[in-house]
Amino acid sequence: MTEPQVTIVVVPRERFSYGRESLESIYAHTTMPFQLVYVDGNSPICERQYLEAQAQERGFQLIRTDYYLYPNRARNLGLAQVNTKYVVFVDNDVIVSPGWLEALISCAEETGATIVGPLVCHEEPVHEIVHCAGGETHVIRDATGRLRLREKMYKQGHRVANVLADMQRTQTELCEFHCMLVRTEIFLRLGQFDETLLNSKEHLDFCMSVMQVGETVYFEPACIVTYVPGLPLKWTDMHYYMLRWSDAWELASLSRLREKWELAEDGYFQHKYKILGWRRKNTILRPLARKLSFGMENSLVEKGWVFGLAKVEKLLNRYLTARYARSQRQIQTTTPNSLLKQPQTAMSQG
Repeated sequence: MTEPQVTIVVVPRERFSYGRESLESIYAHTTMPFQLVYVDGNSPICERQYLEAQAQERGFQLIRTDYYLYPNRARNLGLAQVNTKYVVFVDNDVIVSPGWLEALISCAEETGATIVGPLVCHEEPVHEIVHCAGGETHVIRDATGRLRLREKMYKQGHRVANVLADMQRTQTELCEFHCMLVRTEIFLRLGQFDETLLNSKEHLDFCMSVMQVGETVYFEPACIVTYVPGLPLKWTDMHYYMLRWSDAWELASLSRLREKWELAEDGYFQHKYKILGWRRKNTILRPLARKLSFGMENSLVEKGWVFGLAKVEKLLNRYLTARYARSQRQIQTTTPNSLLKQPQTAMSQG
């Protein structure tokens, strides 16, 4: 059998309950040889048992921690196990399509790209609505001398059937971590992912870092994948979702991004501050408010419930993030230095 030249690293995105569909799509639609490392950050027992069984059956490496992971931490745990030419980071709510991996590898081989991103779609039915088809991410200097971030995703919201025929492989600046192929040797130059970016804009940081050292990012529309948001959200996913998209994590991430790239605190960041928690509001609070207002969507009653619930949820969110921070400090003070970069529980190889 041909030795694999690529390792797929699957990490939690915002929930666990779609992990089965995602993993099964990878095995159903990938025909070339590959290694797989699955990072499981404290999934509920049902998902944990499924992953343990699949690791034994399919022979992939399963890494599990008994605490929740922020994305770059999970990616670094997986990256530490990679010894192939390429690594593909895939979120655990992504459905791939036939030929997806071959298309990414072909693009990297033929262009020399360091990063290759697919045509990313969102929601079910899968592969129908564009989420990201490449884009822009770079720092500009305005007329007053301030450094500002430019971010734009192409073709978002368009139907794939209407735009795919006009798409072609092209150099770009933006690729999201829903699915990203990376030439592994770049980590020898850049080091691991920045773990102080807890939940937001880490893909911008990585893409800009790669381009800063003279390497390229490509968009490959021959590869189509779809991420599937959790709406309605299952109760077993609620705790992780609230932590994953917490105000504290996002504020810390935005602060780190500004500091690292010496960016002005302009309208871009002011807007991000204004909409803190919008995912939690749309995914958790609005559906609950709709039930409490007997289905009166967009009514004053529903808006009143959202307003009231948001106040309580903000307090709960602060409590959850503070408790998580305390637990992580305890882990750091009680774990030997040699083990701090390893998950607490053992890794298993099927």
